Amino acid sequence: MSCSPKPQAACPASLKRMQVEVTAESWPIAGSFTIARGSKTKAETVLVRLTKSGATGHGESVPYARYQETVPQCVEALKAIRPQIEAGLTRIGAAKLGLPKAAQNALDCALWDLEAKSSGTPAWGLANLHPPKPAITAYTLSLDTPEAMAAAAAKSAHYPLLKLKLGHEGDVERLAAIRAAVPRARLIVDANEGWSPAILPEMLKACETYGVELVEQPLPAGDDEALRGLKRNTIICADESAHDIAGLAHLRGKYDAINIKLDKTGGLTQALALAKAAKAMDFKIMVGCMLATSLAMAPAFLLAQMADYVDLDGPLLLVKDRPHGIAYHNGIMQPPPADLWG
Repeated sequence: MSCSPKPQAACPASLKRMQVEVTAESWPIAGSFTIARGSKTKAETVLVRLTKSGATGHGESVPYARYQETVPQCVEALKAIRPQIEAGLTRIGAAKLGLPKAAQNALDCALWDLEAKSSGTPAWGLANLHPPKPAITAYTLSLDTPEAMAAAAAKSAHYPLLKLKLGHEGDVERLAAIRAAVPRARLIVDANEGWSPAILPEMLKACETYGVELVEQPLPAGDDEALRGLKRNTIICADESAHDIAGLAHLRGKYDAINIKLDKTGGLTQALALAKAAKAMDFKIMVGCMLATSLAMAPAFLLAQMADYVDLDGPLLLVKDRPHGIAYHNGIMQPPPADLWG
């Protein structure tokens, strides 16, 4: 249906205003997912659907308790600004509303998708990027006993890059067992703030011994000064310590890389700006994710094109993905289908 310029017939209001849907979703995890802070069996997500003039855009996010965000909180925050969204809220305008970052992410990505669908220009084109190419993503192994993690590593040896969740007593034994099980695999580690300054030298030595390329957030975000000026042969990547451009200067001298997640930055718009600023300051880039479906991975995939490390394996850890999901084959991630996003 289209609106003609006939003076006697006004366009229906439904075609002028944005239609907004905000829903909470739950996606079962295949087994359980365990990190230093605990375990879970479901991925709890927020979905934003925007429809205007026959085009629909979608965005998905994961509110994270570590950052004092919850699904109900984000759903309510988005519903509270429904009038602004319906009136034509822009990505720049959305960033100024002080939304929880996960809520802002879902809205920002839905606005990107809607613009791509409405204009016929893919999101990478709207962002002035090159067409995306397949990328190697890490495959994550949950924290467990050395024996269990070694068995999981052996089962996952066909993945070119394994990410090990550590951060508890026995991590040296875990590293030894995993390296014995997969002698040729590339390894990265995520301690999720689980180490202390006291054990840091021992753990970094073990990482070097067992060929770990990168360690994410070894120390708590509020107690990471021990990293400043520390000599090491392993890349240290900020995750919980890295959120936005304003915080980059404070990370210099402590971290070699930053993990950019859209749920931390508040969406693709801010994530692209952060990646550009980080590269200008000579940080390596890792693009990461929370546990979610391909819809959350799709906008992050644009960042993967400029990243040194990619960790967008969320859908591989779920019982099932949503329709039109991203194709993965032995750790190689394909560009998202247009029917999914962007």
